[in-house]
Amino acid sequence: MNNKNILIVEDQQDIANLLSLHLSDMGARVTHIANGNKALSALNNTAWDLIVLDIELPGASGLRICRQLREHDNYIPVILLTSRITETDRILGLDAGADDYISKPFSVLELIARIKALFRRVEAVCPVNIREESQLNFGELSIDHNRHEVSIQGQRVELTAREFSLLKHFAQHPGQVFSRSELLNKVWGYGYEGYEHTVNSHINRLRAKLNNIAGQAEYIVTVWGVGYKLEQPTGRTPTNKSVAPVSLAAKCSPC
Repeated sequence: MNNKNILIVEDQQDIANLLSLHLSDMGARVTHIANGNKALSALNNTAWDLIVLDIELPGASGLRICRQLREHDNYIPVILLTSRITETDRILGLDAGADDYISKPFSVLELIARIKALFRRVEAVCPVNIREESQLNFGELSIDHNRHEVSIQGQRVELTAREFSLLKHFAQHPGQVFSRSELLNKVWGYGYEGYEHTVNSHINRLRAKLNNIAGQAEYIVTVWGVGYKLEQPTGRTPTNKSVAPVSLAAKCSPC
């Protein structure tokens, strides 16, 4: 985490102090803000590598901050902190564009592990030594990494950050079947027991958004008893005969 710029938006001073201490000890540059409105003002002033964001804040809520972040092309990873523990609350946070979600009270060591996993994912999809423009095509499905956009037949599909990462992972391995635990490790960066239902929720929402444009054509197929895979929908004529190789721009601004 050397030289990573991390913003902690948390109104509980003891939690903020504890996180700041651990992250600073690991070489990160940590800034703490306790008010949501002040956090919104700070978003454009610094190139943040990560935002650890409480949901319940004075001023703008964490969900509002997260949604506003996702309206911009410059992608910043977000981990939500909250005392809310229901599945509905988790889904709201993930739908707002959060990359991960952890409930209070939490283990600082687990949070640090998740932050490390998130940085590994970002670095894996943003190598600095590749100079070509990022574009991944799968039939009528197009994934633009630099713009963080997905389209089918030229019509844009609005996805959350996690849904985008999930779809891109499938498109980078067309036809390969992944179990829920494998997807947790590859896309989420961790494989804790009890989190596999999260994969199901994301798959269902991703399918619904793709089908909203592609009709009844199914890009993501369930292989019963095994997992999921991406394949060319039957009955549709692909615009590309094969999947284009993945290439990522050196700038990697949306990561």
